[in-house]
Amino acid sequence: MANYKNKVALVSGGGTGIGQATAVLLSRLGAKVVVCGRREEPLLQVVEQIATAGGAAFAKTCDIADEDQVRALISAIIEQYGRLDLLVNNATLLEASLIDQHPTEVWHKNFTVTVDGTLFMMREAYPHLAKTKGAVVNVSSVVAQLGTPYMTGYAAAKGAVNSMTRNAAIEWAHAGIRVNAVVPGAILTEPTKAVVPDEGSRKYLESLIPMKRIGDPEEVAEAIAFLGSDAASYITGVLLPVDGGRQNELSMGAVSMEEA
Repeated sequence: MANYKNKVALVSGGGTGIGQATAVLLSRLGAKVVVCGRREEPLLQVVEQIATAGGAAFAKTCDIADEDQVRALISAIIEQYGRLDLLVNNATLLEASLIDQHPTEVWHKNFTVTVDGTLFMMREAYPHLAKTKGAVVNVSSVVAQLGTPYMTGYAAAKGAVNSMTRNAAIEWAHAGIRVNAVVPGAILTEPTKAVVPDEGSRKYLESLIPMKRIGDPEEVAEAIAFLGSDAASYITGVLLPVDGGRQNELSMGAVSMEEA
């Protein structure tokens, strides 16, 4: 079982959805948790939720696409807790467009948080993770594995995250740092609820999934907690699907944009 007693975890995009579920679970497993994101209010709500349950956490607003803000974030964590054991790169930005109509600025926006931000966070966290023999868990997406209309920029960005995960796993193995990724499919977060607002659209999405249901953020959080823990001490460079079997159904072709 995952045990995070005396460990410190940083979760980007920690105010909602998968990030919130991950922060709460890591705290329950014993970690001191830092949540970051661009909006302060949801972050503070997560910190309050953790504190009410008896855990330790703090929030810091941060645009992870800004190198200076990332440096300040990591410095604040070290000043507060003196260490960093787990980095969860969950923050992302999705800008949808068809390929033949893709504005250049929209294409670039898909990479600012998802790719640049993930790199900045990993780079700045590296020396501290090396000291603790820590771990990184990146949050990818099923759209990076399967074709999805309108999702070219986002899929390419998540594909880059997959590549960074594999490369960092090799480069950082000597330092004792493990780097893995989870690859969620359709998960019941607020963006998913927005694109499946009624029972009919939800049932259609569920029909595309072998397990015939949409996943919960807590189910992704459990996978993240496992990969980041000592229970996964000999696992690195893995892209772990958390998608109800969706990636196994390649014969069904393109996935729907609700699974982004």
